[in-house]
Amino acid sequence: MTNFKIWIQALILFCGVFFNSAGAFIGINIGTEVSNLPSAADIVAILKAQKLTHVRLFDADSHMLNALSNTGIEVMVSVTNEEVLGLGESASAAAAWINKNVAAYVPSTNITAISVGSEVLTSIPNAAPILVPAMNYLYKALVASNLNHLIKVSTPHSMDIIPRAFPPSTATFNTTWNSTIFLILQFLKNTNSFYMLNAYPYYEYVKSGGIFPLDYALLQPLSSVKQIVDPNTLFRYDNMLDALVDATYYSIAAFNFSRIPIVVTETGWPWFGGANEPDATAQNAEAYNNNLIRRVSNDSGPPSQQAIPINAYIYELFNEDQRPGPVSEKNWGVLFTNGTTVYDISLSVSDDLPNFSSVFCIAKPGGDERLLRDGLNWACGAGRSDCRAIQQGQPCYFPDTLQNHASYAYNDYYQKKWNSGGTCDFGGTATTTTVDPSYGSCRFTGSSNASTGAVFQPPAFGPIGPSSGSSKNLVHSVLVVVMISTLFLLNMNLRNIP
Repeated sequence: MTNFKIWIQALILFCGVFFNSAGAFIGINIGTEVSNLPSAADIVAILKAQKLTHVRLFDADSHMLNALSNTGIEVMVSVTNEEVLGLGESASAAAAWINKNVAAYVPSTNITAISVGSEVLTSIPNAAPILVPAMNYLYKALVASNLNHLIKVSTPHSMDIIPRAFPPSTATFNTTWNSTIFLILQFLKNTNSFYMLNAYPYYEYVKSGGIFPLDYALLQPLSSVKQIVDPNTLFRYDNMLDALVDATYYSIAAFNFSRIPIVVTETGWPWFGGANEPDATAQNAEAYNNNLIRRVSNDSGPPSQQAIPINAYIYELFNEDQRPGPVSEKNWGVLFTNGTTVYDISLSVSDDLPNFSSVFCIAKPGGDERLLRDGLNWACGAGRSDCRAIQQGQPCYFPDTLQNHASYAYNDYYQKKWNSGGTCDFGGTATTTTVDPSYGSCRFTGSSNASTGAVFQPPAFGPIGPSSGSSKNLVHSVLVVVMISTLFLLNMNLRNIP
């Protein structure tokens, strides 16, 4: 093979790596224990309407895989727990599974990952010895089909295999599973795959018995004075999901493995529960999932791994009303089966994200003056708000009240920092509003008519990263054109290469 051909292959490989690292995404889990489950075609139509780009199936249903054909939606198929035993005992059974459920559908159906079982170590511990063999057999079958570079193999774990997740820096896996976990991590490292994590702040909050604030579990970013601080690293955690993900990274590091990214394969919040489940409410579910989408849109990782974005699959698309267990188990869906939302939510990391240029942070009327003054001083100091406009002689000095000055400072901080975890809290003295508080020549940051300071322009996000309005996407687009043009020209001459 000539050097020219080698160069072509390297370029194609670079393209694949480039696109696979383009940005964070929100996916959705699709369960099937649903009364009056829509047809596969209708489900795909709903996915398209919601602009979802990633789905996880709890099986490898042929109807869904056919319906997802030619949609471009990235699909994670699953080996059920009932299937794991058979595949772990037979390489031929694993090869047959790949041929039937994967090779038969790609490339028209964009299958990118295989989830081997679900929380096997904690749900069917007797299957632990054959879990890694099943993963290995499936991977070897992908190699035989020349699909191993396109499709990753992994297995989801619950947080239950980490006995103490707080503080994150001291977290370790349950030693009962040491040998199996080591083999899993070794497999993920060797195959360039990722760790699948099912992380539910809802359950962690309920188990904590009030140790953690509800806002922390709902991913409502906390003010700096309320954030949870890891005493060993001094990393600040303003939401529980980041802490759970970091606890897992530290647990992986305890086995001397690194650079294994984590994908959150399940997370969410129930919107209805029984009498003994007071926190399973539509209001909390709406807050959690919208905050999750906003968090993912930051395209960043937790404090210890900020360069690795958090990708997450929401649990789940529809209410699985046929599931056993408490009332909440039946009410995790974000959509009804007719495609309407259970509560106000936009599921894609896209231009459907809330337009924060029309959301303002102001001081609550009648707030405690001492707390307001503390909040104002912090915003203009450590918070780095631009408070020049509320100085004497400046446009926003009058009315010369603590509430007015605090509102301006709070809002300036919020508009600049919300996309990196900043919150509108300030010790409980602040609240958000969609009513522009600007007046006269005093323009609050974020106002469409702002004349003082910089007008806040929130980034818009597409399915895999920032939209065409950002410099990052501009570079992405230019590289795409260059790559495609180069490959096209190379392809025209490829026949003449000896």
